[in-house]
Amino acid sequence: MDWMEQIDIYCERTDFSYWSEPVNALTNAAFLIAAAYVWPRTKGAPLARLLAVILAAIGVGSYLFHTHATAWAATADTTPILLYILVYIYAANRQFWGLGWPLAALGAAGFVPLTIVATPLIERLPFFGISAFYWPVPMLIAAYAVALRHRRPETARGLAIGAGILCASLVFRSLDMGVCEALPLGTHFMWHILNGVMLGWMILVYLGDLRRSRALEGRAARG
Repeated sequence: MDWMEQIDIYCERTDFSYWSEPVNALTNAAFLIAAAYVWPRTKGAPLARLLAVILAAIGVGSYLFHTHATAWAATADTTPILLYILVYIYAANRQFWGLGWPLAALGAAGFVPLTIVATPLIERLPFFGISAFYWPVPMLIAAYAVALRHRRPETARGLAIGAGILCASLVFRSLDMGVCEALPLGTHFMWHILNGVMLGWMILVYLGDLRRSRALEGRAARG
């Protein structure tokens, strides 16, 4: 693999100069703002704190990709995203389902083959194909929301909202190259903004469930 290979897949980019995608680059601040917002709320919740750190890393990696536009920068962009997904699934399995760490980790690892199987199928769809790698994520979040709707209704609602925001975000990501003539700026920057909101929101959903569980345990201990 040529790590210095240059990549041009976004409407805003017109050449390979550093600031050819200024809006796409600068809107990665959404990830950093979201990480800074949730960080003080993660005290005493190590997995949530780890997710906040990864969320900031997503912003940095995506910034690098939208400025350098190379294969190594693309790896810096996608690796933290995959890591966030795997850590969140692990945390959700531990917290929402009460699984021990081996089963929780196995469930998180299962996302990889799920994506490998689902991506080629989604790629056949005319609109969804361009973001095929990402569509299994809102599908999985929605599945968790449905499965938890009776056991943990507040958490289920939070997850459903997260899935909805991500779907809207993916629509903007998928529209980008198709609207270049009408909108030279493209729509990819909205993927950044909505994704920053969504990933921060998902951490808050996890923290809310954790807080409610600890409150119940405290009442049980006092009773």
